[in-house]
Amino acid sequence: MRRISHFQISHLLIALLACVGLPVSAGCATETVKVAVQKTGTFAWELAVIRAHQLDKQADISIDAVELASPEAGKIALRAGNADIMVSDWLWVSRERALGAKLTFTPYSSALGAVMVPANSPIKTLSDLKGRKLAVAGGPLDKSWLLLQASLKRDGIDLKSQAAISYGAPPLLAAKLADGEMDAGLNYWNFCAALEAKGFRRLTGVEDLLAPFGAKGRTAMIGYVFDEDWAGKHRDLVARFLSVTAKAKEILAASDADWQTIAPLTGAPDDATLRVYRDRYREGIPRRPVAEEEADARILYGVLAAIGGRDLVGPSPELSPGTYYRADARD
Repeated sequence: MRRISHFQISHLLIALLACVGLPVSAGCATETVKVAVQKTGTFAWELAVIRAHQLDKQADISIDAVELASPEAGKIALRAGNADIMVSDWLWVSRERALGAKLTFTPYSSALGAVMVPANSPIKTLSDLKGRKLAVAGGPLDKSWLLLQASLKRDGIDLKSQAAISYGAPPLLAAKLADGEMDAGLNYWNFCAALEAKGFRRLTGVEDLLAPFGAKGRTAMIGYVFDEDWAGKHRDLVARFLSVTAKAKEILAASDADWQTIAPLTGAPDDATLRVYRDRYREGIPRRPVAEEEADARILYGVLAAIGGRDLVGPSPELSPGTYYRADARD
C-alpha cells in the first residue's frame, strides 16, 4: 500500500478546510443551476425565501433565475440549453418524450384552478353552468377545462356546446367575471384566490374533480422539468436543488412572517388577498411519494387523452415511460 506523506496529508486538510470555510476554492466551487422562471410566478416567491435564508449557500449551489415572459419562452430556453430547469406540466413532458425528447418531471405543486362565481350567484352546482356564460382561462386545450368537461359528460352535459364559452388570458377573464360580464369563470389558482378575497365563491376546485376519475389524492399537475441526460450528469446538483426548494416550501408552509416579506412579489393588493394566496399555496405543496403521483397521472392522462385527443397528447395513448424523474435511477 502506498504511504501518504505528512506533506500530502497537510494539503488534503487544507483542501478540506477550504470547502467548509468561507472562501470557495476551485476544487469545491459552487455549482450553478439555471432556472427559467416567470417574474410573477410562484417560484419567484420561493427563490426570495431561498436567498433570504441562504439555503442556496448552505447547499453550495447558485440558482440563476432566467426571467422569461411566458411558459412557451421557458420551453424554448430549455430546449436551447439556455436553462437547465423550468416549471411545466407532466402532460407536456409525456408528449415531448413520445416525440423523442428526453425530458423528465418531478412534482412542484398541486395547486389547481377553480370554478368561481359571484357570492350571490344562483349557480349552486356544476350542472347549473349549462346555458351560462363561462370564462375559461388558457384556451380549449387547458387541462382544467378538459377535466371539467369530462366530469360533466358523465352527467350527460356537453358544456362545450351547452354553455357560452369565452377563452382568454387569465387576468382579462378574471376582470370580466369581477365586472359581471360573465356568470362564472374557470381560472388559474392565483387569480381564483384574488377573486376569493373579493368575496367570490368557489363553486368547485379542479382538485375536487379528480377522485371520481380514480385519482387517490391531490395530484401535482406542474413540476420541475429538465433533460434526463443533464440530470444523469448532475445527480447531486439536482438533489441539492430539490432539497433547497423543498426547504423553502416548508418555510412558507410554517412562517407567516415570510409571507409578509414576499408580499410585494405576489402582487397581493391587501392582507386579505395575501392570506388566501398563502392558504391555497400551502394546500398545493406536494406531500405524496412520487410513485403515487405517477399512478394518478396515468389515470388522469387517460381522461385527458380521451377528450383532448392527439392535439393534446400527441402520438402516445398513455403516459410515456420515464416521464417522472426517479432520483435513484442509474444509467
